[in-house]
Amino acid sequence: MAMKAFWKGYLKLSLVTCPVAMTPATSESERIRFHTLNRKTGNRVVSEYVDSVTGKPVASDDEVKGYERGENDHVMLEDDELDAVALETTHTIDIEMFCPRNSVGWIWYDKPHYLAPNDKVGAEAFAVIREAMAATDVVGISRLVLYRRERAVLLEPRDRGIVLWTLRYGDEVRDAADYFGGIKQAKPDPKLMRLVGSLIDERTKSWSADMVDDPVQARLLDLIKSKKKKGAKKVAKPKAEPQAETGNVINIMDALRKSIASSKEKAKPR
Repeated sequence: MAMKAFWKGYLKLSLVTCPVAMTPATSESERIRFHTLNRKTGNRVVSEYVDSVTGKPVASDDEVKGYERGENDHVMLEDDELDAVALETTHTIDIEMFCPRNSVGWIWYDKPHYLAPNDKVGAEAFAVIREAMAATDVVGISRLVLYRRERAVLLEPRDRGIVLWTLRYGDEVRDAADYFGGIKQAKPDPKLMRLVGSLIDERTKSWSADMVDDPVQARLLDLIKSKKKKGAKKVAKPKAEPQAETGNVINIMDALRKSIASSKEKAKPR
C-alpha cells in the first residue's frame, strides 16, 4: 500500500509548472521502539526541561534558543528572529540549475523522497521534465524548506518518477584527503590480485534486500514474544564470532589460499 504524501506542491522549470506530491522513500515505522518506564509502578516516565542552576522546571513559554559565545554567555534568539532569516516556506520546487549526474559525490546525498505528479493534467509536464533530465544525464538542483529547515535538494529521474534527495550542507562533509592523503600508493602483487579476484567472484551475488536485514530486530521480537509467556527464561546472548588475530604478521598468500579452499569446501553439496 502506497504511503500518504506528506508534502504537496509544484515542480517548476522556467514557465513549466506541474502539481506534485512527495513521500519519503525510506521508513523506520517497522523499527522496535521502547518507552522508559518506572520499574516500581510500570508507568511511563516523562521528561521535562529544568534550569541547570536552580533545578526548577522551565515552562515552555520561557524556553528560548541560545548561541554560546563564551562560558556562561549566550546570545538569545527568539523564534520570529530565526524565522526572519530562513527561506520563506514555499511549496514550489523551482529547479535553479542542473549538474551532470556523476558530478555529485555520494557523500552529499542525505535523505531520499519519491516525487510524483499529483494530477492527470500535470502528468505530461512532469514527464517532459523527467525525460529531458534522463536524456541529458543531468540532475536538478533546487532549494526547499523540509523538516523545518531550508535545504538544498537534488532531483534525479528514476523510472516513471523523480527521486528528490535532500543534500548535506557544505560544512557537514569532511574532505577525504584529510584522511586518505597519507596512505601510500600501493602496487599489489599480481598473484595476490588474482587470488582476491577469485574470492570476489565466488562471493558475488545479485543484490537483494535480504543482504541488509537486521538480525538484532529479529532477536528483539523473539525476546518480546518470550517475555509475554509466564515463567519465560531469559534469552541467551548469542555467542560472539571469533575475532581475527591481529597481533601476528601473516603470509597473505597462504591466508588467501586457505580462504579460497574454505569457500570451495562450503560450496560443495551436502
